[in-house]
Amino acid sequence: MRVDLFDYFLPGDRIAQTAQPRGTSRLLVLDRQTGGLSHRRFAEFPELLLPGDALVVNDVRVRNARLYGRDAEDRVVEVFLLRPADESRRRWEALARPGRRAKRGSRVRLAEGLEVRVEEVREDGRREVVFDREVDEALLERIGHVPLPPYIRREPGAPDRSEDREAYQTVFAREPLAVAAPTAGLHFTPEILARIRERGASVAPLTLSIGAGTFKPVTSEETEEHLFDPEEVAIPAATLEKASRACGLGRRVVAVGTTVVRALEAAARRPGGLAAGQDLRFGTDLFITPGFEFRAVDALLTNFHLPRSTLLMLVCAFAGRERVLAAYGEAIRQGYLFYSYGDAMFIR
Repeated sequence: MRVDLFDYFLPGDRIAQTAQPRGTSRLLVLDRQTGGLSHRRFAEFPELLLPGDALVVNDVRVRNARLYGRDAEDRVVEVFLLRPADESRRRWEALARPGRRAKRGSRVRLAEGLEVRVEEVREDGRREVVFDREVDEALLERIGHVPLPPYIRREPGAPDRSEDREAYQTVFAREPLAVAAPTAGLHFTPEILARIRERGASVAPLTLSIGAGTFKPVTSEETEEHLFDPEEVAIPAATLEKASRACGLGRRVVAVGTTVVRALEAAARRPGGLAAGQDLRFGTDLFITPGFEFRAVDALLTNFHLPRSTLLMLVCAFAGRERVLAAYGEAIRQGYLFYSYGDAMFIR
């Protein structure tokens, strides 16, 4: 499909710049069969679930992946870590900004005496960098910055706001493997999760290690020309069993976020599908656009996504492009907040 079919206009003041207290955001509910809309608060979300439903969440934790340092001419350089390139954790795949200050052979001095050298610059702008010592998660917790998306405006290199360090992690975040948050999960509180379980719905985790490719801009004119970067998925056997049981009882598998949709739909296409009976670990580059046949997911909780993005394309595939864009238009008219720190949408 043409990428411009997924475009829409969003006024700048609709982009949430700060996190709302968890559980207090607005919730737009879309019936994907009729296109009907209703307006709720996220605190009411447990009431929209049924006994036997399986709510699946992405429990990945966000790594403090953004580093700031100085080059040989004492100019500021941002090094954005994507993933370790070897087991030593000295060699990493990264992005750098501005790129002209991070050419091959360049060195950047960072906090705590850490130094990094740019060893390779690829055609797509990614870099392979080598540090002078191991870069572990404890070090990143101390000197790294929260990798907020660029539409959340913060001063480059300034100390993180303490509220961002907490708000940009879900309450069920576990292992730091992601460079962006699974934002649909940011709305939950322990109390809301407890109410969901009290209603007889189950809550089950999986882990999709969100990489920069999830948010890579679609620069092609046709969707099939866009390449999706592979991401690692881990799904416990217990989560697969809960999802299979919900299907068997005629209940719903409810995905919390687009990353969960991609993980479950990719698993459903593997041998044994959701009934694999064992823990699954695999990589997926599944790119979901309208026309996709959903085999695993029955309902979707998600945030509002950027125009022309792969995330919006997935939501349109699930609920229909016209209905989703009509719902987005209504959300804009009603003053909903968009993107990572914004309001939520439940598609059932």
